[in-house]
Amino acid sequence: MYTVIGTAKSRAARVLWMLEELGVPFEHVAASPRSEGVVEFNPAGKIPVLIEDGTPITDSTAIIQYLADKHGQFTHPAGTLDRARQDSLTQFLLDEFDAALWMAARHSFILPEELRQSAIKDSLKWEFERSQKTLMHRMGEGPFLMGEVMTVPDIILTHCGNWALTARFPIVEHKLSTYLDRMRERPAFKRAMAR
Repeated sequence: MYTVIGTAKSRAARVLWMLEELGVPFEHVAASPRSEGVVEFNPAGKIPVLIEDGTPITDSTAIIQYLADKHGQFTHPAGTLDRARQDSLTQFLLDEFDAALWMAARHSFILPEELRQSAIKDSLKWEFERSQKTLMHRMGEGPFLMGEVMTVPDIILTHCGNWALTARFPIVEHKLSTYLDRMRERPAFKRAMAR
């Protein structure tokens, strides 16, 4: 059985959602970053942590891709062109969406107050809006990013979309808003967010 450490209001939500989609049993420990139960498995104190057979795996993207590969769902096979496209989308979302939101969070409440630069948020919002326009050219036809099959990037994008709304980063692309609304209606997503 898997154990997921991390609150559902963090990137641990990605892992919880993947496990709910897979329909596999898991235990959830809703620990905060840098808490004792986290540092024991990840010296950096970051969440989420997935523990399988006593082995901790860190970083939400590494975890959800591992789970997708292991269970043969929500991913394309390694070594295929579809997997290359999937990995490219994953990296794009991490570089353009997750990074902007994380930088804004750092300058809002994570860094010591004397190091925060609130003015940086304007440029991050500008970049976030521009990245949405780029993403529209990369989205496939169908209900998911790559078309008819839900993959790892869908979990990352939906999580980032929710994070953006919480952080007051505007979603300016109608197609993206519609996509996010549809993804949030998935029963597994709702179960994960209720934790």
